[in-house]
Amino acid sequence: MNSLTDSEKHSASNAFIKEIGGSNEHTEEIDSKITNRKQMTSSFFKSSFLVAITLLFISCRGEKFDHQPIHPNMNMDQQERFEAQEQNKFFADERGMRMPVEGTVSRGNLREDKAFYQGINEDSSFVEDIPANVTKSFLQRGREQYETYCTPCHGSAGDGQGIIMVGRYGYVPAPSFHIDRLRNIEDGYIYSTIANGIRNMPSYAHQIEVEDRWAIVSYVRALQRSQYVPENEMQQYDVDLANLKQQYQQEQEEQMAQQQAQAEGGGAEISAAKGKQIYEQNACQTCHSRDGSDGIGPTHLNIFEKTRQLADGSTVTADEEYLRESIVNPNAKMVEGYDPVMAPYSYLSDAEVQSLIEYMKTISDNQ
Repeated sequence: MNSLTDSEKHSASNAFIKEIGGSNEHTEEIDSKITNRKQMTSSFFKSSFLVAITLLFISCRGEKFDHQPIHPNMNMDQQERFEAQEQNKFFADERGMRMPVEGTVSRGNLREDKAFYQGINEDSSFVEDIPANVTKSFLQRGREQYETYCTPCHGSAGDGQGIIMVGRYGYVPAPSFHIDRLRNIEDGYIYSTIANGIRNMPSYAHQIEVEDRWAIVSYVRALQRSQYVPENEMQQYDVDLANLKQQYQQEQEEQMAQQQAQAEGGGAEISAAKGKQIYEQNACQTCHSRDGSDGIGPTHLNIFEKTRQLADGSTVTADEEYLRESIVNPNAKMVEGYDPVMAPYSYLSDAEVQSLIEYMKTISDNQ
């Protein structure tokens, strides 16, 4: 016997219900239940299928694939070029990295404008002024770059009191931008210092673009200007100069009194051992050798009581007075053959300066 179709089964069920006295309402109710059951069954199978597919994909996550993926276009994976340090048998030395052809410059790197790219003139002297258009936005860019790269050492005000200097981490103290030497220095000198570094300050050529270096120079000049406005210009504004002078005088007197109290009171230690500790904490050995070799500054070996030839042609004996002055005001008497690049250590107390002198005596024959 052939099996009945769903439609034939449905018709037979309806006929049977009518034979036993059922109404059309009973028939419709049964039809509705059958339809709902079919829909629920269909929804169940669909949901089960989606869950199975999801579990299948999750189970593949993290599995290692041992075979090469199929790439219809292989030249994106295997490009005709050489990686850094890769062998190239085409050349006799088999080096893939080649020196530029002699007498050539890569496109975009000619940089023939020495003033802009190096901060120097044709005669190699530093340029006096910034070779760029200094605008408000240019100055603002300089401020952003200065605060990013310069404030840790030079401080927000350019006074050399950045967190690294105040913390005494053993670096050569950063100079204040508000001393006469740096106020009068050429713009090209500041640019060159940023690009090439000086003493233990590294070069920032890789971190700071050329134009941004000049922007920093412009901001340094703005800082200097803000701290050194001539009195005749200040008189143009509503400023109580007499009160400002009085406040400054009081601050100076308080600072001197504090330094004097620190030196005289509290029984501060003065010794060669303490001096050696201060010497190395402030990285004096970075510029001054202790073995007689030449450096950025003159050697400290046998310095005490030694006759020094100064840049102005005069001579001086390196006694305690001279050494003390050279520590707190190093540019007062410059030794011949050396540049005035040492930062002042005026923040040291008298006891600390004397300890430094006592230590320098120990590395001198004339102690």
